[in-house]
Amino acid sequence: MAEPVTEYVITPHAAFEMQRRRLSEEMIRAVLAAPEQQLHLRPGRVVLQSRISVGVPPRTYLIRVFVDVGRDPPEVVTAYRTSKISKYWEEGP
Repeated sequence: MAEPVTEYVITPHAAFEMQRRRLSEEMIRAVLAAPEQQLHLRPGRVVLQSRISVGVPPRTYLIRVFVDVGRDPPEVVTAYRTSKISKYWEEGP
C-alpha cells in the first residue's frame, strides 16, 4: 500500500478533466486516501492508483491520479480511469 495523501488541492485543469471524464471528487479522495500503488514519474510527481468496480454489471477500472507532491499542499494535476489495468499496473517482486 502506498502513502496516503490527505491534504491536497485540485488544480483547475484537474477539475475540468474530472468533470469531462465523469470522475467524482469522492472517487479521487478515495484513491488519495488509500492508494493501492504509487508510481514515481519524476522528482516531485507521482501517480496514485487503485482499482474500483463501477456500473451494473460491475466492471473494474483503474483510477489514476497524478499528484505534484513537491507542492505544499500537494496538487492533483489530472486524473482518469482506464479499463487497461495490466498496461499500468506494476506487479510486486
